[in-house]
Amino acid sequence: MNEQTPDNTPQDQPNGSDAPDNGEEVVEKKRPRGIYLLPNLFTTGCLFAGFYAIVASMNGRFEAAAIAIFIAMIMDGLDGRVARMTNTQSAFGAEYDSLADMVSFGLAPSLVIFQWALSDLGKLGWLAAFIYTAGTALRLARFDTQVGIADKRYFQGLASPAAAAVLAGLIWLGQDYQLEGRSIAIIALLITVAMGVLMVSNVRYRSFKDLDLKGKVPFVTVLVVVLVFVLISIDPPQVLFTVFFLYAVSGPVGTLISLRKRRAERRGQNPPGSHSEE
Repeated sequence: MNEQTPDNTPQDQPNGSDAPDNGEEVVEKKRPRGIYLLPNLFTTGCLFAGFYAIVASMNGRFEAAAIAIFIAMIMDGLDGRVARMTNTQSAFGAEYDSLADMVSFGLAPSLVIFQWALSDLGKLGWLAAFIYTAGTALRLARFDTQVGIADKRYFQGLASPAAAAVLAGLIWLGQDYQLEGRSIAIIALLITVAMGVLMVSNVRYRSFKDLDLKGKVPFVTVLVVVLVFVLISIDPPQVLFTVFFLYAVSGPVGTLISLRKRRAERRGQNPPGSHSEE
């Protein structure tokens, strides 16, 4: 018998390795096991809030569902920042975050808005909800494939949390004013479809990822942050819906302004009636 055991190691293969004796050292890389707990806890909180929003809408608690979507936004904003601050970024965390975003900002808002306002519109209602859901999936897939390539200062298309905030803000605002979703079904349908289309568009939005939260800021900045919290606390549904709706509109408006500037520059370089002589 010529079994390879620790006590019977062939001399042409030192240390019991199967590699040939050619002077090269073979380094075995062990795959790290386990996942980072802290950032994935926030991602799980985001997923739970989105799932809770779906369950709450099934029970007719639309205000609680809308608030849960905003809580999911907070959790989603924290998991990435915590991962970067603690240097616990991983491929698993990125994939888990995308799946949680699909539930919390894709399925949850579309199902809640469908239950609240679109169910009585028949096929138009569920088609509008599907357009939004499909837009979220396409938006997340495109974002994942552009990581490390696209400009971090801007988003290509409306971010899914912002689109979800518009729908959640509309529902919360309607509940606050005691409006039936059926009474504004057409408005809800148009907004739902618009958010889905904006997510897959090429319209650029400011990402605010270039803000330095670690560095020092003027004292006035702290006062501005306090005023923002006070403003939101006065009327949360109205303020949040207005802010995120204006952010959603800012993309197309900014695109139109930039297109007009380019056309004006081209006209300035080539004024009408001018021609080149050969």
